[in-house]
Amino acid sequence: MAKITFSNSNNDFYQSLKASVESYFIENKIKKTGDWRLFTKTIALVIIAVTTYCLLIFAPINNWQAILICLVLGSSLASIGFNIMHDANHGSYSTRPWLNDLLGLSLNALGASSFFWKQKHNIIHHTYTNVDGLDDDIAKSPIIRQCTSQKWVPAHKIQYLYLLPVYSLSTIFWIFIMDFKKYFSGKIYTTDAWTMTAKNRIVFWVTKLLYVVFYIVVPILVWGFISWAVGFLILNAVMGLILSLVFQLAHVVENTEFEHVALDETKHVETAWAEHQMKTTSNFAMNNKLISWYVGGLNFQVEHHLFPKISHVHYPAISKIVMAKCAEYHVPYNYYKTMFGAVASHFRVMKDLGKRPEIDLQQVPAA
Repeated sequence: MAKITFSNSNNDFYQSLKASVESYFIENKIKKTGDWRLFTKTIALVIIAVTTYCLLIFAPINNWQAILICLVLGSSLASIGFNIMHDANHGSYSTRPWLNDLLGLSLNALGASSFFWKQKHNIIHHTYTNVDGLDDDIAKSPIIRQCTSQKWVPAHKIQYLYLLPVYSLSTIFWIFIMDFKKYFSGKIYTTDAWTMTAKNRIVFWVTKLLYVVFYIVVPILVWGFISWAVGFLILNAVMGLILSLVFQLAHVVENTEFEHVALDETKHVETAWAEHQMKTTSNFAMNNKLISWYVGGLNFQVEHHLFPKISHVHYPAISKIVMAKCAEYHVPYNYYKTMFGAVASHFRVMKDLGKRPEIDLQQVPAA
C-alpha cells in the first residue's frame, strides 16, 4: 500500500494556531460542537425534505409540478449532506456520540454508506488531501484527470465540457456502484477498508434496501416507471452537481497543490501536515452568508481541514484567527472572493489538465 509521511519537526504554526483557537472557545465560553444555529437548520432542512417527498407521493400534482418538487428535494438533500451528515460523521454536531452516530446515518437515508464514508473522508481524505495514489476524492481517472501525475487519455481534451454530466451522475454511481465495490473488495481506492462487524453489515444492507423501497419501488407504484425514471434522474442530477462542485472547489482549483505517491511506495515530504492542508485546500465566498448557510460552512474548507472536530457554525469566527496566524507565519491562505470565481478556476484547471502532457509521468521509470 502507498504511504506518505509528513515532517512535523517544525510545527510551530499549527501549535500556535491550535492554542489561539482553543483560547477563543474558552474565553467565549462556547462549545466546539453545533448550537442553535445548526439545530434550527436541521429542523428546517428535514421538514423541507420530508414535505417535498410526501408531496410527490401523496399530493395530486402534474408532471411539471413534480419536476419542480424534485429540484427542491434534491437541493434539500444535498444541504442535509453538507450540514447534518457532514458534521455528525465528523463528531462535531453534538457532544453526544450517540446523536452523532444517529444523524450520521442521514447519509444512508440519501442512499450511501456512512460506514465507508467515515474512513474515506475523515481518515484518508483529511490525512492525505490531494495526494494522488491515496486520496479517493481525486481518483476519478480515466473518466476525468484531476492532477498532472494522473495518466492522460485523449478524452481528457474535452473533459471540461463533460464535467457537468459526470458530476450529475456522481450520486447514482456512488450509491449503486462505489459502495458495493468497497463492500465486496474490502478496499477504499488503495487503502484496506475497516473490518465490518455484523451490525455494520446489517445497517449497510437494510438501509440500501430501504433506499430502494422509498426512492424506487414506491415512486414507481405511484407514477409509473417512465415518470419515476425522469424524476429520479433530476433528483440525483441536482444532488450530484451541487455536492461535486462544492467539494471540487475546495481542492481542485488554481491555487492548490498536489502530491503523488506510487503504489507500494513510501514517500516523505518536508512539509508539516497542517501546512500541507493549507497548500492543498481553498475557501470561497467567505462573506456570503446564504452560501455559508446552505453548504454547511464548506466554503470554509481551510478551517474544516485544520479543525474537523469543530462544527461548521464556528468557521467564520475562527477563520479570522487562521488568517492572522497564516500572515504571522508566512503560510499561504487560499480563497476566492466569490463562488463564481472558484467555479471558473476549477474549470480552467480541468481544461488545462485535459491538454496532452509533453511528458507522460505514468511512463517515466522510477528512479
